[in-house]
Amino acid sequence: MEQNTQLSRRERYLTFFLGSEQYGIGIDRIKEIIAMMKVTNVPKTPDYMRGVINLRGSIIPVVDTRRRFEMEDREADMHTAIIIIEVDKVNIGFIVDRVEEVATIENSNLSEPPKFGNTIDTDFICSMAQIGENVIMILDVLKLFEADELLSLEQIQKNDNSKGE
Repeated sequence: MEQNTQLSRRERYLTFFLGSEQYGIGIDRIKEIIAMMKVTNVPKTPDYMRGVINLRGSIIPVVDTRRRFEMEDREADMHTAIIIIEVDKVNIGFIVDRVEEVATIENSNLSEPPKFGNTIDTDFICSMAQIGENVIMILDVLKLFEADELLSLEQIQKNDNSKGE
């Protein structure tokens, strides 16, 4: 009986779109979802770093997820959102085209991501979920960044938050 419980374990994911592709992030990492707002550019940051936002007095680095995934830029519209997540005690905003829903996915619907060889980095995809005809790429947010990039983001957040004190 215990084995059936193990097989039918469910996890909840916030799903969102970038273009026509659907992605998911474990709901436990999500701090909040906000509408697109003014992002202040920070010089000498990587191309995918859109800048920072001031969210109720906290300075939060914002990543352009399309650029991070080397996708074509797209003009923000009324569906564009910023998902605030916590990565190693640092809050980071991710710009997405459209937030879809919180989906409960059975572990039996999750499978390993395909391997594309050594030259294509897909380490940030921890699994693939098949829901009907849709395939959702479940992201490992820690693997979206290298360790030194996380330190840079933490530094941006600390420097900007200390200016207001």
